[in-house]
Amino acid sequence: MRILVTGATGLLGSALVPALLRAGHEVRALSRSRRHSSESVDWRVGDLVSGEGVREAVRDVDAVAHLATSGRRGRGAVDVPGTRALAVLARAAGVPYLLLTSMVGADRAPYGHLKDKREAEAVVAGSGLGWTVLRATPYHQWLHRRLSALRSLPVLPVDRSLRWQPVHAGEVATRVTELLGAGPADAAVEFGGPQVIDTGELVGTWLRAQGLRRAVVPVRYPGRLYAAQRAGELLTDALPKGGITWRDHLTPEPAHVFDDDFASEHTASPTSPATQPEGDPDLHVYGGDEGYERPTRS
Repeated sequence: MRILVTGATGLLGSALVPALLRAGHEVRALSRSRRHSSESVDWRVGDLVSGEGVREAVRDVDAVAHLATSGRRGRGAVDVPGTRALAVLARAAGVPYLLLTSMVGADRAPYGHLKDKREAEAVVAGSGLGWTVLRATPYHQWLHRRLSALRSLPVLPVDRSLRWQPVHAGEVATRVTELLGAGPADAAVEFGGPQVIDTGELVGTWLRAQGLRRAVVPVRYPGRLYAAQRAGELLTDALPKGGITWRDHLTPEPAHVFDDDFASEHTASPTSPATQPEGDPDLHVYGGDEGYERPTRS
């Protein structure tokens, strides 16, 4: 299959592109900045917000893996209008299959950024294309970045009532590859990590893995989305699940290390946001898989 990947420079995209290549697919990748194509990856310049270049990018592909998102502070520009424009152009080009990555809980707790995700899901389901929505739980890598942004603080605020089910982005990429190969499900499916842990265990494991000592102050975060997370609405019992635990990710053994060199070679450049520390971790959703580089970024 020839597959177009939006958000190919993001965290999930940089894992998905090599996974698709290993599975024998042809990959076309969309980016807002010009990148050099290789024998393996056909890079195309396009902007999901303006629509520029997207018509050409969707031409003659068998499926679209739509990973790009505005992020938590992007106000849904890519998630809703961008997804709508992509779906319209894909249908006009005769693309038979559109897969959207979303978040577990978007249907049960459509608040904040999950509201944009839920609206994007509705766009895809009503597009007239064969479709699948894959809702994933937060990525290990995203949580690690969020915590790393706080490492300079002498005290860490911890809401122990919040539960997490982190999953490795590499395993999500494998699941996306499987779903693309299986064809449209015309349904939403969920994929989560192998364990549910509270924030206390999450932070404690991270501190030990980093060799850090920090005081922890108990807090309780307000808002409907945190209330939904507290109630378990952002967790999933769906099978299959990922196999890499939070501890595995932080202290990996060789069997749990994904081929990051291969991913770097075929996707993000050394200066890509996918490979750089991020000063604003809220810019990204679940590990920096924004794939949409906002014009305000330097």
